[in-house]
Amino acid sequence: MTDLQVIVTPIIFAGVILCIVFNVLDIVLAALIGVSTMLLFGVFTSQEFLNAAQTAGGPISLLFGGMVVARTLVPTGLFDLLGTYFLRATGGSGKRFLLGIVIMTAPVCAFLPNATVVILIAPIIIRAAKALNIDYVAPVVLTAIVSNSAGLLTLVGDPATFLVGSSIGMSFGEYLRKVSLGGLISIIVLIPVLPWLMKDIWQTKRSLPSDLPLPSLERPLFCVMALLVLVVMVLLFLVGEKMPAPLLPPSVAIVGASLALLVIYGVRVEPLDRVLQDVDWKTLLFLTCMFLMVEAITRTGILQSVSQGMYGWFGTQLLMVAMVMLVGVALTSGFLANIPLVAAMILVVKGYLVAAEFVPELALGRAFTDWPASTLPVFVGMMFGGTLGGNATLIGASANVVGAGICASYGRPVSFITFARYGAPLTAVQLTFSMIYILLLAWLI
Repeated sequence: MTDLQVIVTPIIFAGVILCIVFNVLDIVLAALIGVSTMLLFGVFTSQEFLNAAQTAGGPISLLFGGMVVARTLVPTGLFDLLGTYFLRATGGSGKRFLLGIVIMTAPVCAFLPNATVVILIAPIIIRAAKALNIDYVAPVVLTAIVSNSAGLLTLVGDPATFLVGSSIGMSFGEYLRKVSLGGLISIIVLIPVLPWLMKDIWQTKRSLPSDLPLPSLERPLFCVMALLVLVVMVLLFLVGEKMPAPLLPPSVAIVGASLALLVIYGVRVEPLDRVLQDVDWKTLLFLTCMFLMVEAITRTGILQSVSQGMYGWFGTQLLMVAMVMLVGVALTSGFLANIPLVAAMILVVKGYLVAAEFVPELALGRAFTDWPASTLPVFVGMMFGGTLGGNATLIGASANVVGAGICASYGRPVSFITFARYGAPLTAVQLTFSMIYILLLAWLI
């Protein structure tokens, strides 16, 4: 990079972030303009541009596959049926309503992209809230927060989590053994806060009709086939890496999407074009652009300086570095898309571990997997910070943006301040317990 490019690159990146924070431009338009400006200044060569796009490929494939598989379930009428069961289960109680959101959202988001799950579940939540005469903004915000948090339950639950895990060669099963419990705790600790944070809803009591009609599944056979595709995808997540020809999670997601589209095509429920149109291309494009800009920031040498600075500040105190990763990445994730942010911080942490001589310089390459057990809390701190930090603000995660958009389509726009009113306290509680979990993890290693 020339001196001019080194100066211009962070200015462009900061300009994009400010445009998003202050709602000057649509987030995708801002990101596209940022990438285009960098290209005009010659920040990327053709090969560097392709390398950055390749880095984005895994998480984007994971998101795309999950979106397609989830979208396949829409024509079955399954979500309408679940919505009625959900309303019945509340019994007119606001307390049961909020607890039901947690119970219904978390298991699904352990395997499917959180933004997609919010697209499917938010209308169910809103219909139930209207039946209970409850303001639905807070419940939809809670849905987004639970969906983000549930991404920590499995390696493939959140692209940021997968990005960190795959960068150190962590398998699906290893993640379940060492990290998933922390993800479960981050969801459970939300519950004691709800009676205080959403007091009016928690104390709600309404009378519901005793004979709420249950909608029938429109296409039972198709529903079974669509659910079977989901089951196959989950099983491949579990065993794919142990197959003779190993299938990594992004590859499994593409296989799942292909099977889902094959079912749609074979049954001819609706045109494939309509299914693909409903994929959240806006989020995929935004994340790709952010990856490209983070790659440009990496090339300025700023991240390498941070790596050296971390060694100067913390020496070989890995537990301190793990806490800094948790809190620092979490605070930053409130204002930056977590996936490209985590991609950048992986490089920073690897550079620090090389500087501190925990691993050889070979560790900076993608193929290195021989990480000392003592370094695990650092990477786990990054996972938790990147995933949970996005819960604090409206722009912290794609699921938040999607949930706010759905509220707006129903006539209730969600402002940055309104989202933070619920998101910031819940995130603070989650990060506190995440610190405790990382301390225990470091002690057990």
